[in-house]
Amino acid sequence: MKTKKIAALGLAAVMAATMVPAVPAMAEDASGQVYYLNFKPEQDEDWQNLAAAYTEETGVPVTVVTAASGQYETTLQSEMAKSEAPTLFQVNGPVGLKNWKDYCYDLSGSDIYSQLTNEAYALKDGDAVAGIAYVIESYGLIVNTTLLEKAGYTLDDIKSYDDLKAVADDIQSRKDELGVKGAFTSAGMDGSSDWRYKTHLANLPIYYEYAEEGIDDTDAIKGTYLDNYKNLFDLYITDSTCDGAELSAKTADDSRNEFVNSEAVFYQNGSWEYSELAKTFGDDELAMIPIYFGVDDENEGLATGTENYWCVNKNASEEDIQATLDFINWCVTSETGTKAMAEDMGFTIPFKTAATPTNLFVKQDQEYTEAGLTPVSWCFTTMPSEEWKNALGTALTAYAAETGTWDDVVSAFVDNWAMEKALSE
Repeated sequence: MKTKKIAALGLAAVMAATMVPAVPAMAEDASGQVYYLNFKPEQDEDWQNLAAAYTEETGVPVTVVTAASGQYETTLQSEMAKSEAPTLFQVNGPVGLKNWKDYCYDLSGSDIYSQLTNEAYALKDGDAVAGIAYVIESYGLIVNTTLLEKAGYTLDDIKSYDDLKAVADDIQSRKDELGVKGAFTSAGMDGSSDWRYKTHLANLPIYYEYAEEGIDDTDAIKGTYLDNYKNLFDLYITDSTCDGAELSAKTADDSRNEFVNSEAVFYQNGSWEYSELAKTFGDDELAMIPIYFGVDDENEGLATGTENYWCVNKNASEEDIQATLDFINWCVTSETGTKAMAEDMGFTIPFKTAATPTNLFVKQDQEYTEAGLTPVSWCFTTMPSEEWKNALGTALTAYAAETGTWDDVVSAFVDNWAMEKALSE
């Protein structure tokens, strides 16, 4: 489950999890200026470069600041309270919009809204367009195919949860012989990494329950598929590079580095990781497969969707609002912008002028869909609150360390869901 500099002023600022840096006062400019609070740390450098290119082309100052992983909502609250608040921010869907809809400029008449390939990518508040999705992404299990073949397997050997478990268990039993530390990279439960399990992996039982019930949200989750969730998490923490008791301190960087250093075969993450992994691996050494859940494996594709909706701060000055609208439209229509988003960031963007992505994992998602597999929807945008996710993450961490039980995880999932949904009404 991913810090930009002030392009005109040459300042790069990555927000630490415990500290929010001061945002430099933006110079007065008749054409307006942009302050983008970015959600995705992994694309920080790319956004910095794109902001600089826009400033060079137009003369409009663009400030891009990136919140630390897992700290976006807290950072946004802090920054919105300042006199120089973000002019461009993001929400993760309908639940996130509830907190920020009073700040959202109506984008229904904007140029960028007219560029969407499908109205489904507009986030609405009644008739108003409060947000616009700017990237469609996929996640699954990233595979080091060279290591997989060294272990005597190919991707064709993994088409279900049972297959995945059999292969992973065998690799784990032969890890010394194969020269790896585990079948899976560490399922880190540090704040930079835990979203992969309390949000992305937790999406699977929600997705399958919604599909069974024929719904797209609920005030009371049943937890029908939590046994499947347990099976996957058990596999992640037993066939791992480390002991479960160590996971509370394991970070996103730890997990990525284990994969980059060929210490593990499988790595749960998304298409946003491609540009980083491509620095080490060729496309023939990588693949992304579905997170097989043991429910409808033969028809399951990658988890594909978005939680990334741009919103423009309606409380900004008219000049800054217009500058922000011009900037985001340029990002998704200009050759410079669309190329950067496709090639540098690896994004599939839902706009008419999108460049063809070079991202291997995006291509594989398209191949799965063309083969008739069903993409797993991003139902986690309906999760009740950050508090719900955090409680689930705490329960998972305790379970992995054997200081808590799976019943605690079930309670955090089911009971807290109903409680948090009631509080949000």
